[in-house]
Parts: sequence; C-alpha cells; structure tokens
Amino acid sequence: MDLVSKYNIQAPRYTSYPTVPYWDNNLNEAKWIEHIKNAFIKYNADGISLYIHLPYCESLCTYCACNTRITVNHKVELPYIESLIKEWQLYLHQFEGKPLIKEIHLGGGTPTFFSPENLSFLLKTILDTVNIASDFDFSFEGHPSNTTKEHLQALYNLGFKRVSFGIQDFDEKVQDTINRYQTFEEVKKVMDDARELGYTSINVDLVYGLPYQTIESIKDTITKIITLKPERIAFYSYAHVPWLKPGQRKYTDKDLPLDSYKRSLYEEGKKIFMDANYSDIGMDHFALPNDGLFDAFKNGSLHRNFMGYTTNTTKLLVALGCSSISDTWDGFAQNIKTVEEYQKVVNEGHFPIFKGHSLTQEDLIIRQHILELMCNHQTKIDSYFEESKDKFNEFVTDGLIEITSDTIKILDAGKLYLRNICLAYDKRYWKKVPEGNLFSTTA
Repeated sequence: MDLVSKYNIQAPRYTSYPTVPYWDNNLNEAKWIEHIKNAFIKYNADGISLYIHLPYCESLCTYCACNTRITVNHKVELPYIESLIKEWQLYLHQFEGKPLIKEIHLGGGTPTFFSPENLSFLLKTILDTVNIASDFDFSFEGHPSNTTKEHLQALYNLGFKRVSFGIQDFDEKVQDTINRYQTFEEVKKVMDDARELGYTSINVDLVYGLPYQTIESIKDTITKIITLKPERIAFYSYAHVPWLKPGQRKYTDKDLPLDSYKRSLYEEGKKIFMDANYSDIGMDHFALPNDGLFDAFKNGSLHRNFMGYTTNTTKLLVALGCSSISDTWDGFAQNIKTVEEYQKVVNEGHFPIFKGHSLTQEDLIIRQHILELMCNHQTKIDSYFEESKDKFNEFVTDGLIEITSDTIKILDAGKLYLRNICLAYDKRYWKKVPEGNLFSTTA
C-alpha cells in the first residue's frame, strides 16, 4: 500500500488541542469569567490577540466549511456591529486594566461585505479602549471581487498592513462548481491597490482537491499567482464534509480528485512555489524570505491558534462574534453559532458562549507537543511519547520522522502527513475513536 492510501484518514487540523469535538463542555459563564480574569493578569503585559468574526456573505461558496450567513441585505451590518461592541464591553468589564492589543484579525464570512465606514466605526470604537503594542499586527480577509480601494484605505488608516485574499482557483469550471468567482485581473488590481497604499504582506488562499481540478488547471492557477508575488500563500487541502456543509452536496466524490491524484496536485503546486523561492512553513503554508512568517518559522516563534498560523505567540485570544472561539490558554469557549441567538444573549448582558473546555494539566502538555510539531516540525521526547511509541516507530519505518535520544523530528516526507503524526499524541482521540464522519481526510 502506498503512503497516501495508508495515511489518508480522517484527522483534525489541530488549530487547538483538545479539538472541539473532544471538549468536556465543563465551562459555564462564571467559570469562563474566571478564566478571562486570570488570563488577563498573566498575559496582558505580553499583548493579547483579538479575532472578530464577520459571518455575512452575499453568496454561498459551496466548498466553504466556515460559519456564514448568506444575504444581500446590508441593513444587517450595524446591528451586528453593535452586538460585537457590546460583547467587547463584557470583556472590558472583566479586565483589570487596559488591554494591550498585539494582534487583530477580521475573518468571515466576508469582512469586506461590510462597508468601509462601518468597519471603521467598529474598529475605532474598539481601539479607543485599548493600548496598542509597538509590534502590533492587524490583518483582514477580503474577497477580491468586493474589496474596494476604499476598504483597503480605511483599514490601512487604522493600522492594517496585512491582507489575505481567498482565490482558491482560476479555472472557470471549478469556479462555477464552487460558486466562487474572481478573475486574475480583479485579483491583480486589488493586490496592486493594496501595495500602492502601503500594505507590506499579502496572503492568497488556494485550495487543492476541489471538484474538476486537474494538474493542468492547478499549474495554471499557481503560475498566474506567482507572477503577483504574494508574500504568503496558504495552499489548503479541500475539506469535503457534506455531512456538516450541505452546500458541498452540489457535487459528489466522483467529481473530486482523490488520494494519489489529489496528492499530485499538492506536489505540483509545492514544486512551483519552491522554484519561485517560497519556503515550506508549518502545514499548507509558503512564504517568501522577506515575510514575517518566514522569520517566525526560522527563529522558532511561529504560533498556531484558531486563526491559523501567526507570528504572535499570544496566550490570550479574545474572539468576538457568532461561532468564534476564544482561548485563555487553559480554557476555550465557543460562541453561539446563529446570529440571532448570539445577538439576543449579548444584548441581555451575558457572554454568548454555548460550549467550552477547561484544559487539564495533561491537555496542556499534549497541546504543547502538538504546537511544536505543527510549528517547528519537532518536539522533545517525554512519557507521552512512550505511550504512543508504536505509532511513532511506524512513522520511522515509513521514513516520515527520525527519533534521537531526546527529540522527534519530522522529515521532509513527513510534512505531508503532519496531521497523522500529531494524531499519535492525541490521547482524547484514541480514548474514543470516532465511529462515523467527524473530520476531513488528511490527503
């Protein structure tokens, strides 16, 4: 059996440990407030991260697994913003002092669904209540087809210097199937506008494994993107989870490139990136040598959380908006997923959490191992390695890792199976292996 077939199993993407399906849900509002207070005291001096979830999109991209709300009614903008501000005030009320903000990220949905004026109102209201770290990093996600120069200018004026554009694929058949449309010309224009205004880091998201993708089409997309020289490229594996996202039922497995062919799409893309002087960083990410993500990987400060890979190793992440997940390092809390219920609870003056988890000491140790593997491709050996020694020895046999007297190190071949290697440490998963569909596949 080839390695792709052997290791193509369902596994988490490890933006957290424990992963959300394995949370104990032992955290109520009072317990969450306790986590917040303690984390602020411990970590505010180093700066905190702020994630703001803006769920609205004007149309549904059928491949998308994010929590979104589809509407063309822009009257929803201000009421939602008012709820975000109220939720932020709930956090401010618990903080013993002024928060020091090191990182802000606007995610979605489509943040640029919101008008430049409304985004400015939201952010100015929040920024008026905080101190800003000297090495702050503010970023947002934009759709190339609706991110205007006014959006870029308004956010730049507030300190945003990094932007991420979701491209996915330029092939017309693929775009039609996933209902995601943007031309190369649109992408070039919005990237040129961003650079003209002074943005210093542009990321593009590409996805491999989409319906009807071929080696030829993925090469065409990536070759075009390379001409624009984005500082970062996220090259994600398509997560086919139709049991969670009914929009993905527009197509079936027979329309998808699977297993070894899907892996060939990745290998072809990676070769083009490496030939263009991008470095392979973490999992699914590539960066040019002049980008902060490259520096963080090289100096061992790369971090991974619910926002993905980041150059800021903050231990307190406050997440605002429906479905968003906050992290106090020893606790996670996820907000209510539906917009209306989220707004109702916030307007009543309560934290809008519906599930959470207080990490045990064992959770914290395993979390660190998985972070080290995800970010630095190695971790130190301890008793938790011994418990999973057979699994790691199999990775050695397959040429994916090497084990020294005190370290597990992921080899180049093993980077493709990073999720599988992290899974070996996941004690909660192995205590209760899922019987049905729970995660996307690793290949």
